[in-house]
Amino acid sequence: MRVVSLHFYPIKGVRAVNPDGVRVAPRGLDGDRRWLVVDRTGMFHTQRSRSGLATITAQVTANGLRLSAPGVADLLVETPSGAERLDVTVWDTTVSAAVADASAHAWVSAVLGDDVLLVHMDARTNRLKRGIWTAEPLPVTFADAYPVLIATTGSLAALNAEIVQRGGAAVPMARFRPNIVIECDEPWREDYWKALRIGGIEVDLVKPCDRCIVTTKDQTTGESMGKEPLASLTRLRMSADPRVKGVLFGWNSVPRAIGRVEIGDRVEVLAARPEGFPLARV
Repeated sequence: MRVVSLHFYPIKGVRAVNPDGVRVAPRGLDGDRRWLVVDRTGMFHTQRSRSGLATITAQVTANGLRLSAPGVADLLVETPSGAERLDVTVWDTTVSAAVADASAHAWVSAVLGDDVLLVHMDARTNRLKRGIWTAEPLPVTFADAYPVLIATTGSLAALNAEIVQRGGAAVPMARFRPNIVIECDEPWREDYWKALRIGGIEVDLVKPCDRCIVTTKDQTTGESMGKEPLASLTRLRMSADPRVKGVLFGWNSVPRAIGRVEIGDRVEVLAARPEGFPLARV
């Protein structure tokens, strides 16, 4: 097994950046979801509430970000000093974030058609994930829950076979917004992995990823594309564990230390989960 693609999302909800290699730290890939779009109260936005985020490309620069979107001029955004701050909420955590300048707010607001702010996770922003899946609280970015999302080509192929068999169109991996995609011929094998060595890092697979409506959106336009892949995942991958609600695709993982991953890196199973993960019978 080998790494076939790498992806990070500088602003939560925007298009992927697809590097050939990337440094991975305990809270995830360098540059991944360090920025966030929020309303004036500090509540976070994703493609669930603002599908227009899918039209935004954010490239990391030496001093911040370059923002691009169809029909508007690019904007260079400097990493804020942190002098102006806002308490922002992502799901069940609220943390202090650095507020970007007025031009950034205006640009993102114009693209999304709503009054929003852009904030940054700086050294003072300490977001921790607490829960039953890890023994200790985890440092995380503005990601939904865990530092690194892993998916496999074999599982996507099996899902698309089900979709096509029922008359639908195959979906791309981009719909699932993974960080690391592993070439693996056997579908759903990740249910049986507990720990992996991926290039220069080791990760623990701690929880399958329950999927939402974002998987039904085109990842360049934000347009809703119908019921797939959620309809087919309901038949194939409904969780039978009461701690995880809904349908599953991909695994949330936690890096053990700082390292680097490159496309083409070998993937080795360090520890197995022989029982797999329980799925509901349909």
